[in-house]
Amino acid sequence: MEVCLWVLALSVLTLPQGQALGKVEHIMDQVVFCQTQSPKGEYTQNYDDEEMFHVDLEKQESVFRLADFTKYTSFDAQGALGIMSTCYYNLKILMESWNISAGENVAPEVMVYPEDPVLLGEPNTLICLMNKFFPPVINVTWLKNGKRVVEGVGETDFYPVRDQTFRKFHYLTFVPDVKDEYACSVEHYGLDNSPLVKLWNAEVPSPPSEMTQTVACALGMAVGIIGIIVGTILIIKGMKHNRQHRRGIN
Repeated sequence: MEVCLWVLALSVLTLPQGQALGKVEHIMDQVVFCQTQSPKGEYTQNYDDEEMFHVDLEKQESVFRLADFTKYTSFDAQGALGIMSTCYYNLKILMESWNISAGENVAPEVMVYPEDPVLLGEPNTLICLMNKFFPPVINVTWLKNGKRVVEGVGETDFYPVRDQTFRKFHYLTFVPDVKDEYACSVEHYGLDNSPLVKLWNAEVPSPPSEMTQTVACALGMAVGIIGIIVGTILIIKGMKHNRQHRRGIN
C-alpha cells in the first residue's frame, strides 16, 4: 500500500442548551476529507457523532442514514461537490508547493460481534467494527473456515470521530453453526503490512452432564434439608422461650 497524502477539514456548529450561555447540549458538524488513495474523499454531516447523511461522490447525490430523514430535510449534493473540488485543489497545492507528507498512521481497534443473540440455524449478521484509525483507507476481507466470503457482505462509509480518526463497519449475513469459524481480516497502514485477524464462532453453552445435574440436585436437597432443620430448631427455641416467659409472669 502506497503512502497516502490527505487533507482533512472540519467545521462545527454547536447548539446551546436553552438560554444557558456556554453550555452545549448538541453538536452538528460537517467533515470533509480528500486524498490520493481510494476512497478519494468524503463529505458527511453529523449530529452528536451520528451521521445524518453523506454525499455519494460518484452518483452525485445525498444519501441519508435513515430514509425518514428525507421527510423533514434535504441537501443539494452540488454544494458538497463544490467543497470537494476546493479540497482537491488545496491538496494539489500542498503536494506541489509545500511538500506536505502523510499524517501519522493510527492502527484500528477491531471487534467482531453478532447483531442479535445467537441461535443456531437462525439467520443473523456479523459486524466487524474498526475504530479510531487514520488515514481513512482500509481493506477488509471476511473469511469462513479460512475461505474468503464475497456474498452477503456490506459496509458503511467512514464515520469521523471527534479526535479526527475514523470508524467503519463491515457486515456479513450468516446462519450460525458450531462447526463454522468466521474471521474479519483487516489491512491498514498502521498495521505494518500484517493483517489484523479477528476470529468469531458460535459459542453456545453445552448442556450440563449427568454428573453435574446429580451434584446440583444433591446440593439443592442438602440446602433444603439444612433449611428445614434450622427452621425447626428456631421454632422449638421460640416455643421454649414463650413457656419460660409465661412461668415468670405466673
